[in-house]
Amino acid sequence: VNVVAPGPIEATEMFHDVLPKGDPRIGKLAEAIPVKRLGTPADVTRAVMFFAAPEAGFVTGQLLYVCGGASVGTIAI
Repeated sequence: VNVVAPGPIEATEMFHDVLPKGDPRIGKLAEAIPVKRLGTPADVTRAVMFFAAPEAGFVTGQLLYVCGGASVGTIAI
């Protein structure tokens, strides 16, 4: 079993339940992430596809953060 742990993923209903579209904190959050952007659903999809690929068949018991580096520090919104 492997786990994908997404960081802040914009363009999702759950994200905008917390930060409504147009909220100025969205830009501040993006700036606080080391890669200076929020994630996309496609970012998470690519991580899941990696784990599902036959070439990753020997990868097991792993946690993959898809967070633009947010997991290496703290983010305050």
